[in-house]
Amino acid sequence: MNFIETRGNDKIKPCEVSFSEAILSPSASFGGLYVPKELPKLEDDFLQKHLDCDYKKLAFDILKAFEIDITDEDINEALALYDNFDDSLNPCPVVKVKDDLFVHEQYHGPTRAFKDMALQPFGSILSSIAKQKNEKYLILAATSGDTGPAALNTFKNKENIKIACLYPNGGTSDVQKLQMVCEDGDNQKVIGIEGNFDDAQTALKNLLSSESFKKELENDGIKLSAANSVNFGRIIFQIIYHFHSYLELLRQEEITYGEKIYLVVPSGNFGNVLGGFYAKKMGVPIEKLLVASNENNILTEWINTGVYDISNKKLILTKSPAMDILKSSNIERVIYHLFEAKRTKELFDSLNENKKFELTKEELDLLQNEFSAINSDDNYGKEIIKKFIDKNYLMDPHTATCLKAYENLREKNLKTVIYSTAEWTKFSPTVLNALKEDNKTYADKDALEEISSKYNANLPQSIKKLFSSKIIHDSIIDKEDIEKEIVKFIREA
Repeated sequence: MNFIETRGNDKIKPCEVSFSEAILSPSASFGGLYVPKELPKLEDDFLQKHLDCDYKKLAFDILKAFEIDITDEDINEALALYDNFDDSLNPCPVVKVKDDLFVHEQYHGPTRAFKDMALQPFGSILSSIAKQKNEKYLILAATSGDTGPAALNTFKNKENIKIACLYPNGGTSDVQKLQMVCEDGDNQKVIGIEGNFDDAQTALKNLLSSESFKKELENDGIKLSAANSVNFGRIIFQIIYHFHSYLELLRQEEITYGEKIYLVVPSGNFGNVLGGFYAKKMGVPIEKLLVASNENNILTEWINTGVYDISNKKLILTKSPAMDILKSSNIERVIYHLFEAKRTKELFDSLNENKKFELTKEELDLLQNEFSAINSDDNYGKEIIKKFIDKNYLMDPHTATCLKAYENLREKNLKTVIYSTAEWTKFSPTVLNALKEDNKTYADKDALEEISSKYNANLPQSIKKLFSSKIIHDSIIDKEDIEKEIVKFIREA
């Protein structure tokens, strides 16, 4: 299967590329992204055939359906990394919390967040390709809190790979920051920037498309790639767990084959939702994808009105920081699939030039056939966390936003899966505020210990040891100095 460009071709880049080429060089013409030329058509009984399969077998068969140019050996080596999760046979369990509500727990990997589900195998495959080609790569990652730790973990000390990770100083939880700045791999550089996640992601995209930066790296024999969801290598692994959601409900005899379900995804950059969109197009019986946002409600506004306008918006720092995003990368792939390349380029040219674009009434109707959206605030999230601990279920503030969609957006009485994208340990002060119904300031270490002891909550050793780990990376720079800092890292390493 080949991959094509969301904004059309500039007659400089190839019109079509292989999967390996798309993940090694993820920047497409005119600043666009790569998407599959067509989605795999799975057999009608694909789901039924996988009822008795473990997660790795399901993942292998979906990857093979995409006909990616990766050897079976490399695919299996990558998928074997799920053996390092809490349960190797079921790395992301689906847990019933109400008669019609289920939580898909995506945080059982090394860094306790859903990014491990995609980045663990993706990192293995990318580094295998680089090694086979005898090429050296710089991997860029920009993070709002979870991509960074997961990317650093998967690429740590990998041959032929260096990784530079950008995070907004003050824009992540303390645990997320410690997971990055204490990383001691020889091939890693973690850089805090004075700015927000949108600044970090914009810098990443600019570097990916900068010919002068690429030439600078080529002088040192290094090529450029990315670990963010601008890279389809991330997205392809995010399709799989939406199939898994449906299969788990079948296995638990909560639905019958063919019965539709709702999926609710907390979203900022739209990659997780995009995976669900692809899964639906590939045959999973999904009624609709319900998108949950926080006070940075750009996605809610867009899906409800067709207007994507950041011209007068300022990013709000919330208690669900991984969703503190205004420039959502993966809406571009949805726009391409709904409206094709010419229209995608028009809309994103308008966003770049005017900081806004608007869909037509007909386009909005097509978008709303696939998605509904709602947003909540920090107080709502805290109320939900408290409500569910009384039901003996502990969730983080991102997961809590999903309940607003569950309560308000469902038009049919169907079983619903919400996605829990991070473990409570990543945001323990906020969780403790919710549980104690106060607004006191708690240190992460104290909050972790109190929640663990008082509510009998599991505290992973990987989180405990962060507070005695040595800080390796202490660079905090202006966003204008990012390129200079990365070049310095390449030359010193």
